[in-house]
Amino acid sequence: MNNKLVLLIEDNTDDERLTLRALRKNNIMNEVVVAYDGQEALDYLFGTGSYAGRDMAVMPAVVICDLKLPKLSGFEVLKQIRANGTTKATPVIVLTSSDDEAQIEECYRLGANSYIRKPNDPVEYSDMILQLGMYWLLLNQAPRSKALA
Repeated sequence: MNNKLVLLIEDNTDDERLTLRALRKNNIMNEVVVAYDGQEALDYLFGTGSYAGRDMAVMPAVVICDLKLPKLSGFEVLKQIRANGTTKATPVIVLTSSDDEAQIEECYRLGANSYIRKPNDPVEYSDMILQLGMYWLLLNQAPRSKALA
């Protein structure tokens, strides 16, 4: 499980710290790359901007994406991930505070693999991160080749 990279797209530093702390507390020691806005996330995924020249062979096993982001929303990030053959099969978990039914439907329409509402209680949050990590980093089987036409 440790060699699978996680891309966390989160602009709220409190939620970022809570997520990273929950991963570590649950002994999920995978490398986590944090993008603080939608554009930075796409730059990382596609090796552009400040990530130009990065090793594109190292891609996330899972993307955890908030919806309300600066520059580009989580919806736009999801659209672009699904539109690119290299990232099309990458699991994208929407982790947000909203339980708006229209947003949930839109995320699934755009190709989200899961939609999770952030629990307010820190213990529940930690348990949710444990379950998320166990499923997407340990149990889930992804195709060896991420490139899909």
